[in-house]
Amino acid sequence: MTQLFRMAFRDLLRNRRRSFLSSLALAIGVALLMLMFAFVNGEMTGAMNSTIRLQSGHLQIRAETYDENKSSLKWSDLVENPDQIVQKISSLPPVIAATPRLFVSGIIASKDITAGVRVIGIDPTSKANEPYRLGLLEGQFLTLDDRDGILIGQPLAKKLDLKTGDSINVSVNTSNGDVSEQSFIVRGIYSTQTYGFDRVSVFMALPKAQTISGTENHASIIFILLNDNAQTDSVKNAIQAPGYKIVTWTEMNDLIIQTENFANSYINMFAFIILAITATVITNTLIMAVFERTREIGILSAIGMKASRIMGMFLMESSLLTIGGLVMGIIMGLLMVAWFNGHGFYIGNMGISGMLIQDTIYPNLTLTDTIRVSVISFVISLLAGMYPAVIAARMEPVEALHGGK
Repeated sequence: MTQLFRMAFRDLLRNRRRSFLSSLALAIGVALLMLMFAFVNGEMTGAMNSTIRLQSGHLQIRAETYDENKSSLKWSDLVENPDQIVQKISSLPPVIAATPRLFVSGIIASKDITAGVRVIGIDPTSKANEPYRLGLLEGQFLTLDDRDGILIGQPLAKKLDLKTGDSINVSVNTSNGDVSEQSFIVRGIYSTQTYGFDRVSVFMALPKAQTISGTENHASIIFILLNDNAQTDSVKNAIQAPGYKIVTWTEMNDLIIQTENFANSYINMFAFIILAITATVITNTLIMAVFERTREIGILSAIGMKASRIMGMFLMESSLLTIGGLVMGIIMGLLMVAWFNGHGFYIGNMGISGMLIQDTIYPNLTLTDTIRVSVISFVISLLAGMYPAVIAARMEPVEALHGGK
């Protein structure tokens, strides 16, 4: 084996430029695949995290008849006396926050411009509202006793040309089917870096949202955040909420999970295509080496070198080219991922219904993906070297000696 290694290494050094370019082709393919895996993983992870912390939570407690697509304010579709349930849930160790939220369909009007919005009544003191508190760009956050303040997203503020302190008219549906209208003051403008959410979501204190919508002492859901996704099932089993249904984040975000599975399948197929193309470079390099060294192969066969050993020599060359390409590719890939992870990749408004995709994607390369790319690259490149190796091994000594003349 050591002798084969020395011979293969020496043969590759005969044409250093060609050997380097062959490894470089594989390196570029590996680096691009690492970046692609990191982007897909970063996008899907970011979408799931954003959807959980902004929209679904890890768990929700709802009325049996509640339909999130209809925003019904009938009392039969709402959670009654939510504060009592929240007190019981908050005592569970895995729970970061449990808070009632009320969703009301509404319209905001400023001057001659109107926009449809989703008014969300919140308890401003809850830790579940940290994304909005930390994302406050100007103004101040809401307080529980604020009766005429409202918090709006940056995209909506730009659309309506609003700033902190401006007055706007808000019209909302009520539980009895009427429309209630009132003037509010913009207390603050926030950004979660998620355009699809920020452009339609406005917040007001829960007591005020209940009053204006006629849903006193009721909430649409109880929003629950946990320390860890893995604790979801155990907390669900520990919650006592008779008469209500408990929904997990996996059930609420089935679209994201399906999209992630599809994306992984697609990128695996794409990886095979890219690596198959780059592997042809190694095949061509070794085929050229076979025909350039036809006389040498004939001499080796004539002095007794077995066909299997000749094949092993060319497979060793293929392995060395592949290993060199993998090392360069992994280094290049890690540098590219690190750069984009530091700067992000801005995609702007790329919202998809049912998913909250952040405006900027930050790649997330896992060890599993790195190993997967490396193993697939090595196997495909090694298989690519089989054809030239077989050609060399099947050469007849006499014909090879005459072919080298």
